[in-house]
Amino acid sequence: VLAEKRSLGSRDGPPHLVVVVQLHSRAAAQDTLRLLQSQDSAVVRVDEGRAGGFALLCPRFKQRWRFVTAQAGDLHAVLDLAKVADSLLFILDPVDGWDSAGEHCLSCLFAQGLPSYALAVPGGSDLPPKKRIDARKKLAKATEKRFPEAKLFPLNTEQESSLLLRHLSTQKQRHLAFRDRRAHLLAYAAEFVPGQESDLVGTLKVSGFVRGQTLDVNSLVHIVGHGDFQVSQVDAPPDPLSLNPRVVKGQKRSQDMEIQEDPVNGTDEMEEDVKVLMKADPSKQESLQSEVVPDPMEGEQTWPTEEELQEAEDSLKANRRVVKVPKGTSKYQAAWIVDDGEEGSEKDDDEDDDIDDDLMEEAVSQEGESSEEEPGEEESETMTVSECLRDDQYDEKMEEDEQMLERYKQQRMDEMFPDEVDTPRDVPARVRFQKYRGLKSFRTSPWDPKENLPRDYARIFQFQDFSRTRKHLFRQIEKEETEGALVGWYITLHVCNVPVSVMESFKEGKPLVLFSLLPHEQKMSVLNFLVHRHPSNTEPVRAKEELIFHCGFRRFRASPLFSQHTSADKHKLERFLRPDAALVVTVYAPITFPPASVLLFKQRSNGKDDLIATGSLLSVDPDRIVIKRLVLSGHPFKIFTKTAVVRYMFFNREDVMWFKPVELRTKWGRRGHIKEPLGTHGHMKCHFDGQLKSQDTVLLNLYKRFFPKWTYDPHVPDSVPWVRSESALPEQEVEME
Repeated sequence: VLAEKRSLGSRDGPPHLVVVVQLHSRAAAQDTLRLLQSQDSAVVRVDEGRAGGFALLCPRFKQRWRFVTAQAGDLHAVLDLAKVADSLLFILDPVDGWDSAGEHCLSCLFAQGLPSYALAVPGGSDLPPKKRIDARKKLAKATEKRFPEAKLFPLNTEQESSLLLRHLSTQKQRHLAFRDRRAHLLAYAAEFVPGQESDLVGTLKVSGFVRGQTLDVNSLVHIVGHGDFQVSQVDAPPDPLSLNPRVVKGQKRSQDMEIQEDPVNGTDEMEEDVKVLMKADPSKQESLQSEVVPDPMEGEQTWPTEEELQEAEDSLKANRRVVKVPKGTSKYQAAWIVDDGEEGSEKDDDEDDDIDDDLMEEAVSQEGESSEEEPGEEESETMTVSECLRDDQYDEKMEEDEQMLERYKQQRMDEMFPDEVDTPRDVPARVRFQKYRGLKSFRTSPWDPKENLPRDYARIFQFQDFSRTRKHLFRQIEKEETEGALVGWYITLHVCNVPVSVMESFKEGKPLVLFSLLPHEQKMSVLNFLVHRHPSNTEPVRAKEELIFHCGFRRFRASPLFSQHTSADKHKLERFLRPDAALVVTVYAPITFPPASVLLFKQRSNGKDDLIATGSLLSVDPDRIVIKRLVLSGHPFKIFTKTAVVRYMFFNREDVMWFKPVELRTKWGRRGHIKEPLGTHGHMKCHFDGQLKSQDTVLLNLYKRFFPKWTYDPHVPDSVPWVRSESALPEQEVEME
């Protein structure tokens, strides 16, 4: 612990990286930075023009700090900087502490994982002494809930800023597991060299201090928000934040002598030159292959033998049919004349292809049926909405509000009647639900995880034993020493085939964060996250909606499935993200070794991101079975002792016969089965284990396995600054009404 504390910010370790986060629009962040810069003469200031930060070097205490300011309201930038920061410096308002945007930012930081932090309160000196004391007591009480045992540091004089610096350098460092096992760096400088073929793609030279673990040139690097890339070489330029330049240069030269294969010229003129530490070895370099290219011919039979050809010819002769044809018909014309039986089978095949079962289509069909059955209710709703139109601004948002109203109705219907679906009248139920099956018991009935897999499963990777591979990798990281750039070195990475958009975002002031990947972490698989709904957001979130994920060091877009978190081998699909229970979110994404936190954001139409759920990575398991349940409901028409006539579940005799083997249940706990159909309009005679009540409902459960959609996108654009607008409150009130 002592060695770790002494190395951080010292000559041999990386500078102490402090990220300044403004939690209130009135908080005086600039005054804080000015005070920290105006230290005594022993502190040297090195200004950074691009990032808006600065560095403090103190040779007397052998300490160096680097301060980086996060752009106010840019949530993705704050989260990316917090992934690599040693300490966070929160700037509070002396009266209110933090506003709604600051509360949102804190919620995201706590969910992602909070490094060491300090609370600074600049200003407040203009208040009268009595009000100043009262404001400080009120602020201490408010911060105690969020930050128990945290100390508030007033920042009005140079002496108070020195106390804050001492606290930052001596406090205990908090560890984030996902970054301690991977090498990472925050770009101090960057240069883009266009490629020979195109100016849009080239080599990105990123300079920064190595943190976390030793960085291997043969491993892949992940640029947060942009994807995975290969490294061609690692250079060792002069340290721009050196406490003692001569000593560091001599020491770095001796280290380079041991690593380099080529002899190094030791003249004074070469000291300023950039030294090549190591180059990538193509035989040892990790591949960028993220998915398997499926072979459509795999599993096909080889060229048939003579015996097989003879056998096929004999079977053709045996299966030749005799068809009555008009006189003078040729053999070619006779081949096109089909029997009645063949016509029926072709029709069935066409129907199989036309039926596509999807959650969104199902919702549309339900809306259509409900609108046909209740036209009056639909008209009255339209009238109530139109009466609310009082100004032009609200009129522009009417389409959004109608969609949101429809989602609220669907969510409420799903809560009142979970998984219930109306049997269609225009399509036979045996055709509409042909991909579903009945189960004797959802908990104990077997279901083969390798059965009827989609084509996307041919593109992903799966571990034979994921937990064993993870333990083996982590054991290697702890015990074996890898060759590469050590922690604390200032290096330049040559990252290959990088789009020019990465450099453009860096020039705009966005942070450029790199993480080295562990083996297999570039490969695609099925990831399962355990999440809880965040209380700040109450809007309905439907399955397969596009969400933004912050998973450990990654940031990506995907359309997830929601399912229940149970210890069984089958898990029921949830149509909406529920606020009252923990759910499992399933997506196609690159493999990540837990522990890793996860944040789910939903992007509004105006570009702002709302935090909807937080949690952690549960497993990487494509064999986790997510089952969608459909419930067909019928009503007892005539009730006898242990039998009843049920109607409205089916509307033709053939459907009753088709679903006869499936067990029935009722909402009041009775169990039974179909005995026989009555008539031709779907009435059926059912037998139960007891007498039904007249108000009971008969249910039939059908099940089908569901898979996520392949919508993974590693390129996530920066969000609009999250600032609470004055018009947000009336919108919420109208939605609640």
